[in-house]
Amino acid sequence: MRCPKCSFNKSSVVDSRQAEEGNTIRRRRECEKCHTRFTTFERVEELPLLVIKKDGTREQFSRDKILNGIIQSAQKRPVSSNDIENAISRIEQAVRSQYDSEVSSEVIGNLVMDELAELDEITYVRFASVYKSFKDVDEIEELLKQITDRVRSKKSSVTNESN
Repeated sequence: MRCPKCSFNKSSVVDSRQAEEGNTIRRRRECEKCHTRFTTFERVEELPLLVIKKDGTREQFSRDKILNGIIQSAQKRPVSSNDIENAISRIEQAVRSQYDSEVSSEVIGNLVMDELAELDEITYVRFASVYKSFKDVDEIEELLKQITDRVRSKKSSVTNESN
């Protein structure tokens, strides 16, 4: 592994641990020349997974694209980067376990929305407003009603469990 500081191509592994719910190995390395420490990630090389977009075109599945969408939706919200990374890992694992080579963007969008609904309601609404391309206020109102019902259902089940 090439050092990011001096570009020397020999380093030693100082520490290894699992990351992303066991799907990745995180390694701390130290350059043998300049002694700079840096982090690398090792993950199984997956077969390319193509996403079929709404217009019928295909593009390669990208964790980064999902990450960027969630980060934009979660701005100024109490959502940690660790929570986001774990959600993306669950989404990718679900997609790869159910689809061999192609998946529709609609499936991925719905998986993202399911994760965000559990993570943070405001982040969910922000993502949904872009993803769903609402045509009028009635559609937004219906989404908010679904969220309100879900939150009330959660609160009542927590209240019932504590009694």
